[in-house]
Amino acid sequence: MSKQPKTSGRRLLWFLLVPAVLATSAYFGAQARQKVSQQLVGTTKTLEVQTVNVIHPERGKSSSDLTLPGIIQAFSQSPIFARVDGYVRTWYVDIGTRVTKGQLLAEIDAPEVDQQLNQARAMLNQAETTLALAKTTTPRYQELIKTNSVSQLELDQNNQNLAAQTANVQAASATVSRLEQMQGFEKIIAPFDGVITLRRTDFGDLVNAGNAGIGRELFRISQNNIVRVFVTVPEEFSKLVKPGTKASMDLTELPDRHFAAAVTRTTEAIDVTSRTLTVELDVPNPSGALLPGAYANVHFQLPLNVVPLVLPSSTILFQAAGPQVGVVNSHNQAELRKVTLGHDFGDTIQILSGVRQTDAVIANPPDSLTNGMRVAVQKGS
Repeated sequence: MSKQPKTSGRRLLWFLLVPAVLATSAYFGAQARQKVSQQLVGTTKTLEVQTVNVIHPERGKSSSDLTLPGIIQAFSQSPIFARVDGYVRTWYVDIGTRVTKGQLLAEIDAPEVDQQLNQARAMLNQAETTLALAKTTTPRYQELIKTNSVSQLELDQNNQNLAAQTANVQAASATVSRLEQMQGFEKIIAPFDGVITLRRTDFGDLVNAGNAGIGRELFRISQNNIVRVFVTVPEEFSKLVKPGTKASMDLTELPDRHFAAAVTRTTEAIDVTSRTLTVELDVPNPSGALLPGAYANVHFQLPLNVVPLVLPSSTILFQAAGPQVGVVNSHNQAELRKVTLGHDFGDTIQILSGVRQTDAVIANPPDSLTNGMRVAVQKGS
């Protein structure tokens, strides 16, 4: 009977001790979680402050050195075709030969034309003989009609014969002139001063008159003492580039030489696909250093009515809302401002609107930059 109270006391002790241990554990666990939470809040607040470097926009130049690629073309270029059917008897010039207007380039044998010309001349002689007879007979009939020796019908027939023979001579003469011109086409001559840039014929080649088909072109001549340079100018500069605008030009293969140029004409229309204006510059080329087909760097000095601000290209954020820059306000917070971009110079870019010269613009902004983000400006920036 004495063991039962002792056992009951132990049970009561355990019943009181277990809740106390659990309560103590819960207390210390809550304290630990609160401490970790406070540390996390502190770390988050620290991370919320983004350290940045800032720069200020600068004014650009009052004139823009606009450099654009151009392609050089010959001032005049013409393919040369045969005008008669025949065989190439000989040719006198090859590629690279400088020729003058009227110079003989090749000769063609056209026996059919020669035979037709001989036949036409014979027919002309025949027609002229018949006309001479008609001219002799007609005055006689006019005298005989006075004595009624011939009828009026015979006189009228003779007059008509004279007119017909006169027309035959004129037709035969025209045929001879045409064939003489055709025979003249057996000689291929240069249409203007230039350089032979292509030869597609050789001795004995059969050639046909005209430019139909493939391979009928005998030569190609190019006038290079003046060259045309075609440049596509962006739409934003189209009003500044006009006939008379001065420019200079250089080539990669001639780095130490510069060629003076001026805009001669423009298309006066913006291409709807590329949004550019095509302009042409005529450049003197007496030495032949500028070769048609080559690329050139064309430099325009364009005066600007409003001098825009300039920022490094690395300050621009290209996002869904459009180009933006980050600006640090007086509360050390970031503001995302939408900007209007001008000409891109590579390392720098024109800013037409959106920022002022006094604004502190964030250099190299992170993509995660948002409006209202706290920032710390790094000293020395």
